[in-house]
Amino acid sequence: MLTIESLSKSYGSKKAVDDLSLHIQKGEIFGFIGHNGAGKTTTLKACCGILKPDTGRIRIDGIALDEYPIECKRRMAYLPDNPDLYEFMSGIGFLNFIADIYGIPAGARRDRIEKYAEMFELKNELAQPVSSYSHGMRQKLAIISALIHEPRLMLMDEPFVGLDPKATHLLKGIMRDICNRGGAIFFSTHVLEVAEKLCDKVAIIKGGRLIKSGTMDEVRGDASLESVFLELEGENA
Repeated sequence: MLTIESLSKSYGSKKAVDDLSLHIQKGEIFGFIGHNGAGKTTTLKACCGILKPDTGRIRIDGIALDEYPIECKRRMAYLPDNPDLYEFMSGIGFLNFIADIYGIPAGARRDRIEKYAEMFELKNELAQPVSSYSHGMRQKLAIISALIHEPRLMLMDEPFVGLDPKATHLLKGIMRDICNRGGAIFFSTHVLEVAEKLCDKVAIIKGGRLIKSGTMDEVRGDASLESVFLELEGENA
């Protein structure tokens, strides 16, 4: 579903991502782990077309992102760690704006908005301006906007930050459901316990370079993911 081939990206003299290759297959929840500045956000932004790689290639469902960016973006959704929402819009206005971009028919968008707004307990707030929303409400609105076109691939940067326990539980279920329907999830997180329980595969990155990747059992072995992460961070210091 997502193939990253020899991806490199620099900012001036700093190499944020260095020759990174990963393959996220259909049906997988793939966790991306690393300390602040490790290259996680740069990788995710490159995968959704926000940043242009210096070298390497990204494919979405077998389609080259650099050659067919619109087709790739139809198949994916990106949830940044700090979503920028149009504060002058109402919640429902923002969701309809996103639905317009993806060409979602009126009936389908109405059903999906109602479904997810009820699920995340945001239905009664949709008429209010986004400027009045709390951080958690904004995160929920961003999640709904990412789901409205039923993406096959979800790219998410720290998606659980700011969510209450119920919303976190709901999002985990949605992630698994997307994968059960043949989609895939690629997300970064600092919450190693969440990754350990949720992910099918995981990759650990430091200084832009891949340290270790594989199934959770392959990476973790007989230890906890936290202990493996700290050990690998120390070895590669």
